[in-house]
Amino acid sequence: MSEQVRLELVSLLPRLRRFGYALTGSMDDGDDLVQSACERALTRLDQFQPGTRLDSWMYRIMQNMWTDFKRAPRSRREINTQPAELEPRVGDAQRDAERRLFLAAVRRAVGDLPPEQRSVVVLVCVEGLSYREAAKALEVPIGTVMSRLSRARLTVGQALGAGATPGMKLQGWTL
Repeated sequence: MSEQVRLELVSLLPRLRRFGYALTGSMDDGDDLVQSACERALTRLDQFQPGTRLDSWMYRIMQNMWTDFKRAPRSRREINTQPAELEPRVGDAQRDAERRLFLAAVRRAVGDLPPEQRSVVVLVCVEGLSYREAAKALEVPIGTVMSRLSRARLTVGQALGAGATPGMKLQGWTL
C-alpha cells in the first residue's frame, strides 16, 4: 500500500508544484513547500485513509503548512520576492509579446488575491478539481468555494481592466 501511495505522490509532483507556486508566489518557495509537504506526508503515511484522494490530502497538507508559515514570526521566514520568468514562445513577435504581457498581468492579479481566493482559483481553474473536491481539499463548505471563486474572478477581471472582457476564456478559466 505505502509503495503505491509513494508512486502516486511522485506522479502528483507537477500539480503540487503549481499549487505551491500559487500559494507562495515564488517557484523557489513553492518547491520548498512541496518538499516539506511530501516529507510530512511520507512520515505520516499511516494518517492517509485508503480510498480517499491523495491529491486532496496533499493540497490540505500544503495549505496548512503555508498558513502555519505565514503565522510564524517574521524572523523565521525567508521570502523570495523575485518574479518567475516567463518562457519565450516562437511565433508572431507582436502577438507573443502581447500574450506574455497579458499573462504576466493575470499572474500578478491572481498573485494579489487573498490566499484563500488564490487557493480556490488554483485548485478549480488550474488543477481542474470540482467545487466539491476543492471544498474537501481546503476543508471548507462548497458555498465558500463558490463565493471565493466568484470574488476572485471579479477581482482579476477588474485588475485586468480593458484587457479582459466578461466571458473571456483564459486557459480554461472564464472571466
